[in-house]
Amino acid sequence: MSIYLQDIPLNEALARFDNALKKASLSGVLGEETVELHEHLVGRVTAKPVWARISSPHYHAAAMDGFALRAENVAGAMPTAPVILTVGQQAAYVDTGDPLPLWANAVVPIENVEALDKDGQITEDARRPHSIRLRAALPPWSHVRPMGEDIVATQLVLPSGHVLRPVDLGAIAAAGHDRVVVSRKPRVAILPTGTELIEIGQPVEAGKIIEFNSLVLAAQVNQWGGEAVRYPISPDEYALIRQRVREAAEKSDLILLNAGSSAGSEDFSAAVVQELGELLVHGVAVRPGHPVILGMIDRQDGSRCPIIGVPGYPVSAALTGEIFIEPLLARWLGRPPHKPIEIEAKITRKLTSPPGDDDYVRVVAGRVGDQLLVAPLSRGAGVITSLVRSDGIVVLPRGIQGIEAGSRVKVRLYRQPEELNQTIFAIGSHDISLDLLAQYLSTYGRRLVSANVGSQGGLVALRRGETHLAGCHLLDAQTGVYNLAAVQQYLPDQKVRILGWVNRVQGLLVARGNPKNIKGLQDLVREDVIFTNRQRGAGTRILLDYQLSLLGISPAQIRGYGQEEYTHLAVAAAIASGRADCGLGIAAAAVALDLEFIPLFEEEYDLIIPSVYTEDDLLQPLFTLAQDEDFRKAVAQLPGYETSRMGRWIL
Repeated sequence: MSIYLQDIPLNEALARFDNALKKASLSGVLGEETVELHEHLVGRVTAKPVWARISSPHYHAAAMDGFALRAENVAGAMPTAPVILTVGQQAAYVDTGDPLPLWANAVVPIENVEALDKDGQITEDARRPHSIRLRAALPPWSHVRPMGEDIVATQLVLPSGHVLRPVDLGAIAAAGHDRVVVSRKPRVAILPTGTELIEIGQPVEAGKIIEFNSLVLAAQVNQWGGEAVRYPISPDEYALIRQRVREAAEKSDLILLNAGSSAGSEDFSAAVVQELGELLVHGVAVRPGHPVILGMIDRQDGSRCPIIGVPGYPVSAALTGEIFIEPLLARWLGRPPHKPIEIEAKITRKLTSPPGDDDYVRVVAGRVGDQLLVAPLSRGAGVITSLVRSDGIVVLPRGIQGIEAGSRVKVRLYRQPEELNQTIFAIGSHDISLDLLAQYLSTYGRRLVSANVGSQGGLVALRRGETHLAGCHLLDAQTGVYNLAAVQQYLPDQKVRILGWVNRVQGLLVARGNPKNIKGLQDLVREDVIFTNRQRGAGTRILLDYQLSLLGISPAQIRGYGQEEYTHLAVAAAIASGRADCGLGIAAAAVALDLEFIPLFEEEYDLIIPSVYTEDDLLQPLFTLAQDEDFRKAVAQLPGYETSRMGRWIL
């Protein structure tokens, strides 16, 4: 039976791979090496336990500058009955770290003695007196670091399988070692494939894609303790890919063959593995990343080299690293696999999931009031920014077709939980000024994470208590006033404030040169014009519908009215890529993607904030920046933006 793209459950795929590794004697540490102590050992894994050769300290050491003495000689000393000891016979001066004389068992700090000359008078030469006078007794071993206080010879300093930290290097040296035995770094070959790929730094043309997956995979491998080697791009030529896989197998412990793992006409990875060794798995029931390949390549000496066919989409590639590559490197290094911190949170939006797959959903997270919330990020397998913005991942197991908004989910965190307490959570309408705000807030120790669900979605999130603020630009058709009526409609029983933010120009985004000669909304009804819209509930969509109603234009007359995007930049991208001829959006989005902009309307974009958070320390930097001249100037420099209302409380 063919196993080409036959999705199997993740646990079965891992079991097949594990069995093959055991048969090839590759289920444990690959090897070890003895390395001299130096700072670059941080992150390496001990292959053998480290036992102390000597004690630390290896003698009784003075812990203070002062005088070594026998505690018994000052027993009974009091302010009214001082004891005088002769230096050289009953006391000896020592500096911190000096060995104690064999007869001494305590040190009195120099500031606690009175130094006397031979006539019994106080002398200024405190370090070389004739005698010293003490007015307090000392217990034995006071101010002494006894031999072995830190490390006792023969004791265990570090176990095997320990990931070395800077402080560990000091402990190894203190225990008398100048070398340490560590696990050999697994050598990992990364082979990117694809005729459409170009190297980083080359000019980008239509149909060409910058190859960066190997950069990400190599960084993952190195971070996890391996030694990555990136090969040059291989075009989609079967013979060349086969040759490079064969060569890499002779030099490497693991091969990561990136892209070409699906079943298209130029997807050669599975066939190469089949020809050069054994194809174990082609397709795993996970999303994203299901066309994963697991196999073994035969070497000339009869041994085998594992190979993982990594999907070409960036999110799939990174997830393949987390699921398959990190645990394998951990096994070969003799350390435990990484276990992310897992917390429970409430999800803010409904999720659907393919019932037959383990679905890995990346999320942003923040603490709003007394509840921890997560919002799903864009789920496309090629959306590299979802990797950058992600605070964690939610796994929906096979058999679950989705979860409702408000459900409790377990989140595997990519950040420390403490960071979430400094996170400002924003759900609502997208605006480029919020990206700029996030940069400025970082200097105040705050994170701004946002989920773009439109103005109405943001107000709903406020009603549920799921966000600190919501961006909003909802026009009331009857009064011509922005946001007030919407707040009264959606939040009638909640105390909220409206913080004036920006005035911005909305207009039609068209390709450079305006090839369709589009001048206004009236042109949207033309047969040769394809429009791209914002999602339902977005302020831009509501503005469009309002203006269309004034013109007597029905949405049914517009080609592409039902084609939805969630941000202004996504609308601009649709036009720049040729998927649409025009869309309604802001001027800054047109400039960002080198489009032309036809200004039509000016609107007010504000921040809706629950009153309870206006006095919260978390949001104070935001309010400070709203009054900051440098920040306001930076926003005003965005095309089509004006900031005279920024920082003014409207409600």
